[in-house]
Amino acid sequence: MTEAVIRQVQDFDLADPQTSRIWESADWHELARVGNGPAAYATRAKVLWSAKGIYFLIEAQDRILHCTMTRDFDDLYLEDVAEVFLWPDESQTLYFEYEISPLGMDLPILVPNSRGVFMGWRPWHYHDDRLVRRITSVQGGQRKPMAEISGWTASFFIPFALLKGLGNVPPRSGAVWRANIYRIDYDSGAPTQWAWCPDTGCNFHDYRRFGVFRFAD
Repeated sequence: MTEAVIRQVQDFDLADPQTSRIWESADWHELARVGNGPAAYATRAKVLWSAKGIYFLIEAQDRILHCTMTRDFDDLYLEDVAEVFLWPDESQTLYFEYEISPLGMDLPILVPNSRGVFMGWRPWHYHDDRLVRRITSVQGGQRKPMAEISGWTASFFIPFALLKGLGNVPPRSGAVWRANIYRIDYDSGAPTQWAWCPDTGCNFHDYRRFGVFRFAD
């Protein structure tokens, strides 16, 4: 089982020019390609946490931005996307899924999964301290649909207030959450998929095979 130690930091602004110094305290975690997709792009992620939430930074090599959706809550997984799954309490068959496109569209949902039968529920009062803060950028081209690029980056902050009602939230130092980080790319038509914890294969919702986040000081 894939594991990562997540280090604690003071809350910070994702748009602050000094953010890169904060991210230097986190290790890079490489995502492995799963399934039969042909693309060979490198994908990696960093994770940090604070008293108020959990931070993610994802870097993805790419060639074309296969993104046309320009509304939040669309079916972003049908185009280029990064995804995070958080299962804080293993006694519950509920977990949180967050999707973000290179264009900055997002999809946060709570997923009840009963023996492989699942559906996502959109958050209520998704604003203020419950809103996921996010920033995306593109390297080697323009941030627009179908642009030729060399890569893209997403950074986002998931507040613990959004996860209210799930067990083991907020975590304390020493707490363990099950989790995974994914990416889907459509440059070759058929999707290519990557996972931080490849034990799930292409079944992203196989939550009992998620990896482990260990929260540390």
